[in-house]
Amino acid sequence: MISVVLLGAGNVATHLYKAIKKSNYAIVKQWYNRSYSAISSYANETETIDNLNNIKDADIYIMAISDDYISNFSKALPFENRLVAHTSGSVSIHDIDKKHQRAVFYPVQTFSKDAELNFSDVPICIEVTEKKNLQFMKDLCSALGCTSYRITTEQRQTLHLSAVFVNNFTNQLYRIAHEISDAKSINFDILKPLILETAKKVQDISPYMAQTGPAKRNDNKTIKRHLKQIESEDHKTIYELLTASIKKTHGQR
Repeated sequence: MISVVLLGAGNVATHLYKAIKKSNYAIVKQWYNRSYSAISSYANETETIDNLNNIKDADIYIMAISDDYISNFSKALPFENRLVAHTSGSVSIHDIDKKHQRAVFYPVQTFSKDAELNFSDVPICIEVTEKKNLQFMKDLCSALGCTSYRITTEQRQTLHLSAVFVNNFTNQLYRIAHEISDAKSINFDILKPLILETAKKVQDISPYMAQTGPAKRNDNKTIKRHLKQIESEDHKTIYELLTASIKKTHGQR
């Protein structure tokens, strides 16, 4: 049984706790957060603490905290030569204090506390500074039913950049579409099957091959009509930028 101490209580930590709780091969030995109220509701399920001096021995300590705090927080941990991992997509493994055995446990997914998620569908990117810990990290992923990928810091940071495009930027486009449709009293639910089909399509073919729409077919008449319909200058700029990008990609002018 793999014993885990969770450090932090944000979206990632909450989903990770739920995933470990479901596992037959891993347990959350303790859950720490500096604000105890954030984890107090779990006190009947696992040991919850708000004092670092009360941390117990465990196989791994996972820091699911904000990127800016990883370095200083790892220094503040009152032990050394134990396996400590962070969950960030962009922070270097070397930001973890060198007094620890260092690792990265990066789940490539978007996390919201109130949104249900099957953690076993989440790919985990792992990184270690000591080869002896590699198999352990793989075993931890297996205990959660997740597929693991060993990647370098540079690859992980590039993956995180790519994730911003496919998730954060795409979601912002959803928000803009919601604003545009809502302004004309159009139910956004009408667009949801299209959103799902767009995501489904790239499971089988490349995004390049999946591209459709007026920009790809160089339908300038429709593009001009759309630009006249858009009321926000910010939205118009985004439309023009993406249209130009699609045209360039597919050899249109």
